[in-house]
Amino acid sequence: MKLRYSLIFTLLTFSGFLKAQTSNPIPQTKMQEIYEEVKTPYKYGLVMVPSDNSQKMDCPTVFRKGSKWYLTYVIFNGRGYETWLAKSNNLLNWENLGKVMSFGDTLVWDGSQRAGYPGLQDPKWGGSYKLQKHNGKYWMSYFGGSTPGYEAGDLSISMAHTTKDASKPHEWQRFENPLFTSKDKDVRWWENRKLFKSSVIWDKEKKTGHEFVMYYNANGDSAKNNLKTRWFERIGMAVSDDMVGWKRFHEEPVMHHPVGITGDAVLQKMGDIWVMFYFGAFWQDRKGAFNRFAASNDLVNWTDWNGENLVQSSEPYDELYAHKSFVVKHKGVVYHFYCAVNKKEQRGIAVATSKDLGKSTLNFIYQEPKADKK
Repeated sequence: MKLRYSLIFTLLTFSGFLKAQTSNPIPQTKMQEIYEEVKTPYKYGLVMVPSDNSQKMDCPTVFRKGSKWYLTYVIFNGRGYETWLAKSNNLLNWENLGKVMSFGDTLVWDGSQRAGYPGLQDPKWGGSYKLQKHNGKYWMSYFGGSTPGYEAGDLSISMAHTTKDASKPHEWQRFENPLFTSKDKDVRWWENRKLFKSSVIWDKEKKTGHEFVMYYNANGDSAKNNLKTRWFERIGMAVSDDMVGWKRFHEEPVMHHPVGITGDAVLQKMGDIWVMFYFGAFWQDRKGAFNRFAASNDLVNWTDWNGENLVQSSEPYDELYAHKSFVVKHKGVVYHFYCAVNKKEQRGIAVATSKDLGKSTLNFIYQEPKADKK
C-alpha cells in the first residue's frame, strides 16, 4: 500500500512538472539565444569570504546606486542568519559596510533568523539595476524564525522597508508579523514545512493582474508515508497591489523538478521575455548544486532551459556547491555572482564572467585539517 501511494504521488508530481514546463512554452531556439547571452565561462573566483571560519556567507543580491555597486548577503554565525551590506566600484573588489538586519529578542518570531533580499529592482537586463521606491520606501522581503540553528525551527516570510538610503548600513523596519507561514489555512502541500528565500518584482504591466509579484521557495509534502520527499524545495508565487497585503497565487509551484531542490528565483527582463535565474540541487540526472534558468512570457508559465548549467562546481573553492545566482550585465560584460562552497563547507561569494577578467587572489581563511581519529 505504501509503495502504491508513493508511486501515485510521484506520477502526479511528475505530471504537474511536465504541465508547468509545456504551457505556453518559449521556443528552444529562443532559449538558446538567452543562454548565449547570459553564459559566463570564465570563473574570476572568490570576491567575498567570511572574516572567520565560524561564519558562512550566502545569497548575494546586487544593486546599483549612482556609480557604485552594492551587495547584500547573509551570514550564518551559529545562531542564525543576519543580513549584511557591501560596496564596490567595479563588481570585483568589495568592501563590507555593516548590517541591515540584525538578530533580535529570542521571543520575537524572527529573533534568530533574518535573511533579507532587496526587492523592486529595475528588472531590465543590462539596465540600471537600481532599487525602485514604492510609497516613498525601499522594500526587502526576508525569511525569519525564532529558533537558533542552521535554518532551524519554523521559517516564515515577511517584509521590511526603509525611507533611508538603501546604500547605507542601517536597520530596516520590519513588519511585526510574518506574511506567510507553513501553518496558514491556505498553505499548499508543497510549503507546509519551511519557507525560504523570496524575491519581489514590480510588474507595471500587471501580467498577473497585480503590480507586485513574489517568488519564493519552500519545502513540504502533505502525502503520508512519503518522508523522502519532504526536503524537496519548489518555487511558488504570491501577489500584492500595495506591498503590504499579500496572497498566494496558484495551488501548485510554478517551477520544480521531480527530485531535489529548485529554488532562489531571481528575475530579469530581456525585451518581452522574463528570465528566471534559479539553482537546482540533487536532481535525478545532476550531482551537487548548480545554477540554471527558465523563461516566460507571462510570469506564470515557465519554460526550463534543457542545456548546460550556467554555473557548476569546477574549482577548489566551489567543489562542493556552486549555486544561488545573481546575474548582472554591465558595459557588455555579464557577472554571475553565486555562493561557492568547498569540501570543508566554507561558504563565500564568487563570480563568473562572460569575459576573461583574470583571477581573484582572495581565498578562504586557512583551516587546519582535522586530525584522524585513532
